[in-house]
Amino acid sequence: MAERKRPREPSPNAESRSQNPYSPGSYLNLTSPPPPSDTDGDIEVEENLIEDDISDISEEDGENLYNSDFERDYEERPDLDNYDSENIDDEEHEELDLTIRRNIERMMDERDARGNERTAADYLLDTNNYLQEKTKRRRRKVPEVTQQQEILPQIGEFDEDSDDDDYEGMNNEELADVKATSISEWIKNPAVQKGIVRQFRNFIRKYKKDGKSVYWPRIEELTKDQLQSLEVSYMHLESDKPVLARFLKKSPVEILQIFDEVATDVILKKHPHYEELNKEIHVRITDYPILYTLRDLRHTHLNTLVRISGVVTRRTGVFPQLKFVKYNCLKCGGVLGPYTQDIQSEIKLNHCSYCQSKGPFNLNTEQTMYSDYQKITVQETPGTIPAGRLPRHREIILLCDLIDSVKPGDEIEITGIYRNNFDISLNVKNGFPVFATVIEANYIVKREDFYSTYKLTDEDREQLKNLADDPKIAQKIYKSIAPSIYGHEDIKRAIALSLFGGVAKNIQDKHRLRGDINILMLGDPGTAKSQFLKYVEKTAYRAVYTSGRGSSSVGLTASVKKDTITREWTLEGGAFVLADNGVCLIDEFDKMEDKDRVSIHEAMEQQTISISKAGINSTLNARCAVIAAANPIGGRYNTSKPFSDNVELTEPILSRFDVLCVVKDTVDPTIDEILANFVVESHVRSHPDYHDKSDDFAVQRDNRSVIPQDLLRKYIIYAKQIKPQLTNLDDHMISDLYSKLRKEAQNGGIPITVRYLESMLRLAEAHARMHLRTYTNKTDVEIAIDVVLQSFFDSQKFSISNRLKRQFAKYINKAKEQSELLIHILNDMVREKVQLQKASNVHSRTGNVHISVSELIEQAKKYNVYDVDSFLRSAEFTHLFMWDQNQDLIIKSFT
Repeated sequence: MAERKRPREPSPNAESRSQNPYSPGSYLNLTSPPPPSDTDGDIEVEENLIEDDISDISEEDGENLYNSDFERDYEERPDLDNYDSENIDDEEHEELDLTIRRNIERMMDERDARGNERTAADYLLDTNNYLQEKTKRRRRKVPEVTQQQEILPQIGEFDEDSDDDDYEGMNNEELADVKATSISEWIKNPAVQKGIVRQFRNFIRKYKKDGKSVYWPRIEELTKDQLQSLEVSYMHLESDKPVLARFLKKSPVEILQIFDEVATDVILKKHPHYEELNKEIHVRITDYPILYTLRDLRHTHLNTLVRISGVVTRRTGVFPQLKFVKYNCLKCGGVLGPYTQDIQSEIKLNHCSYCQSKGPFNLNTEQTMYSDYQKITVQETPGTIPAGRLPRHREIILLCDLIDSVKPGDEIEITGIYRNNFDISLNVKNGFPVFATVIEANYIVKREDFYSTYKLTDEDREQLKNLADDPKIAQKIYKSIAPSIYGHEDIKRAIALSLFGGVAKNIQDKHRLRGDINILMLGDPGTAKSQFLKYVEKTAYRAVYTSGRGSSSVGLTASVKKDTITREWTLEGGAFVLADNGVCLIDEFDKMEDKDRVSIHEAMEQQTISISKAGINSTLNARCAVIAAANPIGGRYNTSKPFSDNVELTEPILSRFDVLCVVKDTVDPTIDEILANFVVESHVRSHPDYHDKSDDFAVQRDNRSVIPQDLLRKYIIYAKQIKPQLTNLDDHMISDLYSKLRKEAQNGGIPITVRYLESMLRLAEAHARMHLRTYTNKTDVEIAIDVVLQSFFDSQKFSISNRLKRQFAKYINKAKEQSELLIHILNDMVREKVQLQKASNVHSRTGNVHISVSELIEQAKKYNVYDVDSFLRSAEFTHLFMWDQNQDLIIKSFT
């Protein structure tokens, strides 16, 4: 056994260092040794036992960490042992409110978190830097805490101009420098996320337009109405934070999640108790500039932000979707989770974190959180489908407060995320991996909302009110209906009244009276019936166009289909359901089968559709006006026969139309010449390369009286918010007129029923809406009577029609203004003069037609009109005629 040796003596260097405790090597004397105890003797015995091993260690291999002067660590040092009395708060304070205390603690924790830039993982990699960092780390100073407490906002107050520069995170330049393979991976970086949070928080707080804050008023309105969505304009974000806008376009899933958290945090800081009403706030992106069609979407658009438009064709029920999932381990009873359920993946548990077993596991339904989930199917808008192509459709996912925001028939624009998910049914069908694509909606706007009253600006409202102050507003609206079509004033007036519509009435919530006005146009081919329907489709804020030959009873009303997801029977609306609160346009109405026309009887009068199929008993709303066009039997209208003999329609369906318009293609040389000139000029002016400003003065002045189509659409939507009351009704006149019409209807034509009385009232309300009046006056009733009488006259034989016009002349003349009546008389006189000239010389070309003023006065007296001078100086007269005062002649020029 080797000889035992003595313990090692302290080195001279150690002794010299013990004399100077502040030498460079003394910084390692960080802690004092423990005090002596009874176990010191045991330690010495152990040292003696291993003395032979210590002797083999050289002096340079180690160093004694305990100096001989370590007792100096326990000496008194007054400068370090006493606290600074200036910064000690010995005063007694009242106990803080729990909410204020939590806000203060949260702000202090956030400040501490901002001071620690490095994570524990970074310190493990570099110990030396850790020691240096630890010595440089700033300690919390009491004055800073005091200052922080002084500027703490009170509950319910918040400074919207507060600066967020002290928040940790990257600036715009650092965020734009993407140092990853994709933007999605770059956003997963914690520092990048902090930078996005900082930039978006500043954007919400500080973005201003025209010197006014944009989003603080929206936040106040959101909290006032208890909403969950904060609308943020993409154009605002792109102009102020272009980097965030680019990230949002390329990686919307991650960005929108951060935006939602920031919006929720900002709102809860200003309204701490709002969390009790809505725990989450969702940012909705509006004004996205790029609009795609459904057939434009490709794989390059996957997982990006897109904006598409279409018509909703079907809608599922509302289902609970897993949001945060928890599982129960059946072996140990432990609760696992929560796990975030994503649309892209399915959660699979491999083992229990408590007992390390592989299951089995059951879903914990009590602690699992759900969210609302709904699917809708959107089809391409009919006007955007290329010729010869079938319309395409796409499934849209609605979440949270977007549930039930749209219904079948709505034409909408959707801003959302174009995503894909695995569909095993497609793989079985196609034999290779295929992913089904869906759009997760973020923001939805309806087409009628583009021009809704709440979207109108103050300037728009002022412009519409000024337009309604014009006494000739009704005539301007008539001229603005299909201005490219010459003539047909009666049809234009009827269509205009149908677009404005009457007031629907619900008597004690038991009996409903429709307010929509139905119109049937019957006439010869080539009289622009289909063009009227197309114009209404573009003007009405909601319209569905269909053809009688290509429509069935199911396509017009509703069908029953089995849902592919739930395997339940669901209803899918037809044309009438899709046109709810709008206009349904039916072309070739006479080509429909009788059984299909019978199916719309209920929809045209009661404005509902009842379904009893596949165990489903339901009633759908079809509150729409019907404007139909039909051709007579044999192709041309025979004036020697009544209306019912010229069309293959039954009396029940005819009685449901408020106005019947007969369009006759009569041979009139004067009208034909004017029509030919109008068509030629219209084609010349419509050419895309036409820039000639030397138009006819009359044409330019006539175009100034036409209201632009967009302005007319706004005017109609604004007017439909008004509900005029029926006042100033001459009951005696209406009852007398009704009894006379009933008597004359026995001679042929259309049957006069009580529905025609209701039609008069609806037409009067529509005319009052044209002037934005809340009541009806005598003029409205006279116009309504004139429209109904003209419809009744057109449905009679030619001989009977002329007799009825003379018999009911007093009702017709009341509806016409004096200037309008005189123009009508002048046109009749000009037509007679032209016919005489043609009869005397067949080959002569019509030049100027001269009519003496005395002849006009004699004809005007027959209609109780005596003031002609004011008419000859009016703009209506000078627009069409010339007055030679020297010869006292009225000249009509056709050159």
